[in-house]
Amino acid sequence: MILRRKDSQNRLQSAHRAEGLFSPHGRLRRVLRYGGYLMLAVIALLVAGFLHFADQVTLMVPPENPKADAIVVLTGGYQRIDTAIELLERKAGQRLLISGVDPNTTPSQIRRMTQTSPALFNCCVDVGYQAIDTIGNANEATRWINDKHYASVLVVTSNYHMQRSLMELRRLDRQTDFIPYPVVNSDLRTKAWFSDPNALRTLLAEYVKMLLAQGRDIVGWESWSGLRSAMR
Repeated sequence: MILRRKDSQNRLQSAHRAEGLFSPHGRLRRVLRYGGYLMLAVIALLVAGFLHFADQVTLMVPPENPKADAIVVLTGGYQRIDTAIELLERKAGQRLLISGVDPNTTPSQIRRMTQTSPALFNCCVDVGYQAIDTIGNANEATRWINDKHYASVLVVTSNYHMQRSLMELRRLDRQTDFIPYPVVNSDLRTKAWFSDPNALRTLLAEYVKMLLAQGRDIVGWESWSGLRSAMR
């Protein structure tokens, strides 16, 4: 009888504990409720951040009369390089670095593709083969800038890529004045980019990369240089 009574009491206590845990005011319900609130807040913050990022990209326009000591273009398409060469021809900068060129691409191939005069290309264009990503672009470019003692540099890259490029450059070099010169591939201001799968995919991918780059600042992870020489 005593054992049965104790067993019944234990069952009642377990039932009360379970009831208290899952009750509307129980601990588990509170954790789940506040966890859900936190998740909704994080999602809302990410969505708001993406919309702000997309808005900044769509509003980017190149300066009308750019002028700097030098020009750096981050590879990713010949339209970027064509734009940088045109700026060099207009004397917007004294010298040009094409950063992140594929090792199989020769300077003469770039010159022919961009239809640059041999005299201008040979005197004023440097080709960088070390960078393999945006972090590498920043490392390659800042080394070139510091070697040549430039104080101001025009940065040429696609509009969606500009914010992260400037972030990486300014992380390494806080003295140089980096002037953005965005290459606008399509008119996102008048075009409904959110209804264009390609534009939406590109903006989302770049936004995620921006978040990861910002996370590197918080965590302090600086082991990756993005240079081919570091991989050997």
